[in-house]
Amino acid sequence: MIPRTLFDSDLESFRDTCRKFLEKEAIPFHPQWEKDSQVDKAIWKKAGDMGFLCPTAPETYGGLGCDFRYSAVVIEEISRSGCTGLGWPLHSDIVMPYIKNWGSEALKQKYIPKLISGEMVGAIAMTEPGTGSDLQAIKATAIKQGDHYVLNGSKTFITNGQHADIVIVVAKTNPAEGAKGTSLLLVETNLKGFEKGSNLDKIGMKAQDTSELFFSDVKVPAENLLGLEGEGFKALMSELPQERLLVSLSAIAACEAAIGWTKDYIQERKVFGKPICQFQNTRFKMAEIIGETTALRVFTDRCLELHLERKLDPATAAMLKQLTTDLQFRVMDECVQLHGGYGYMTEYPIARAWADSRVQKIYAGTNEIMKEIVARSELG
Repeated sequence: MIPRTLFDSDLESFRDTCRKFLEKEAIPFHPQWEKDSQVDKAIWKKAGDMGFLCPTAPETYGGLGCDFRYSAVVIEEISRSGCTGLGWPLHSDIVMPYIKNWGSEALKQKYIPKLISGEMVGAIAMTEPGTGSDLQAIKATAIKQGDHYVLNGSKTFITNGQHADIVIVVAKTNPAEGAKGTSLLLVETNLKGFEKGSNLDKIGMKAQDTSELFFSDVKVPAENLLGLEGEGFKALMSELPQERLLVSLSAIAACEAAIGWTKDYIQERKVFGKPICQFQNTRFKMAEIIGETTALRVFTDRCLELHLERKLDPATAAMLKQLTTDLQFRVMDECVQLHGGYGYMTEYPIARAWADSRVQKIYAGTNEIMKEIVARSELG
């Protein structure tokens, strides 16, 4: 494999610590968490104690002040471990940056330390039952009345929805202005009128709590506005490249893990008296997915490098997300096929990884939307 020059000895030491933590604290319990449809919330505090939550948070608020490579390590190790119930990347690399980049100093001081420690779990509520990827069509409203906003509406497919203590809610503060009337509010889930729906039953990512959220005249303090009123869509667009990068990092790490499991299987499993790895079809299929994964690993690391330099543009991030998640599902499907009937059994990690991979082409913007973003950038 091509050496990853972005990751020095300190980062690899951090990776080793993260991997060992997951092996001890997550992997043995993940099958039960899948049955429970959510992880044990206690692991959030354990992760916080180890520095795995919000590693890029400034030291001012109790963070490590690391660059995004440390987040990349956590994202990749979660993906490699198959512990897809751990919603740390969204919490650390989507929710926390919105507060850091768009919140007042008071909001930063109040919430970022609790996100770092795992005392609070964060979520972001964009999607609504009828909107999908069309964020401009959201119907949730937050109308200002004196020193607070009155929030009404509903959201769906919210990652960390059951465990969340704070949620960034995308709502219309001025419905007549469309996208220009969209704002972001930081909402504590214990407020009167805030209701969590049941945990949604999914075909994959079984241990990840994913919920509907309902707001009925929820009074949100006006100071919990992120950015200026009407700046919500601007904030969302500015943060999306990082969100799509983290999805891609997860996708490539999952491909590499699946290839590793399949290598082991095809060398041990025998058919017609010889290992599966000696059949030409097996060797060619493996060569194809190894080559494609290696190529996109290089592109992904280049995009990570660009992001560290603050040069990752939305179109390139969209291209990366579409390519890597399409590849992820294709790799999982090929590896299931090479496992034969055993690949369809959930006791084998490849079966669970196949089911988990499907949503990657949908969230953070569907891959059809990613293609449209690229086309607009290149073709006008």
